[in-house]
Amino acid sequence: MWRNPSESFAKIDVKYFARHKGEVNSCVFSPDCQILLTCSDDCRIFLWNAQTGQLLDKVCGHTGPVKACCFSSDSTRFASASHDCTVRVWLTASTQCLHELKGHTKSVETVCFSPDSKLLLSAGWDKTAILWGLQTGDILRRFSGHEGAIQCSTFSLNSQYLATGSWDYTVKVWSLQTEEHVKTLKGHTGNVSCVCISVPGMLASGSWDRTVRVWNPRRGTLIFLLEGHTGWVKSLSFSRDGILLASAGENDMVRVWDMTKGTCLKSLQEQMDLAQQCVFSPCGALLTSGVANSTFKTDSSTEDQARDTDQ
Repeated sequence: MWRNPSESFAKIDVKYFARHKGEVNSCVFSPDCQILLTCSDDCRIFLWNAQTGQLLDKVCGHTGPVKACCFSSDSTRFASASHDCTVRVWLTASTQCLHELKGHTKSVETVCFSPDSKLLLSAGWDKTAILWGLQTGDILRRFSGHEGAIQCSTFSLNSQYLATGSWDYTVKVWSLQTEEHVKTLKGHTGNVSCVCISVPGMLASGSWDRTVRVWNPRRGTLIFLLEGHTGWVKSLSFSRDGILLASAGENDMVRVWDMTKGTCLKSLQEQMDLAQQCVFSPCGALLTSGVANSTFKTDSSTEDQARDTDQ
């Protein structure tokens, strides 16, 4: 973790976590940064105490590799997407499965909650995104139009629109007020691997082409083209005020960008074989997580000693 990333970039601490029995596909912090969620090809989901590294629970239920996971905005629920073509919604406290959502015909690669946690979006290899109502678990809407697998998705902070990134090299912005998508954002020359939207409304997309593009999603215009990563861009995160953008690249550094100028403020050296996520915490610290030699690794703020355990 780096404190006050726009200023000092001082590294605080590093922790090591136990191994899954398969490749780790995704790892995410809860919005309060207290819990770390990991999912794997071993069909399981692990919950960790992000401060101590303690394994809190092992969650089973999927019958195929778990490809993506995410928390609700209040951290009380989490969702998982799987190669078994299903999405599951779980209670964080008890790990009870609330919903098993069926509607996809191929592997589900991305899942995200709406900011108010009333809706869930999932998408994947069937080139379709599905909007679910979480009170009943019913399908509310299907979004079709991508020509390749959908790898990533996100809601706007006001829940008026959402964005999906695809292996067709495009980002589509969909209105939740009308039946048509608003814009198709073209420019990437590789698969779009991650998308995020800032509080002011900027949309950032990262790609296998090693670039980050920052857009005005309403107008469909490019604001900044950010270059410098040597590996494909795995994760993006805006700071709470939208002034900073962090990007994590595969086998690469985490870069912090100034969104007022489109310039790189700092490159932060990783010690991971594969970066999985970067996120700004509520206090403004930048946290990163990833995989190092099959052992899960994350930056933390409490202890001075890193530990490596097998469970």
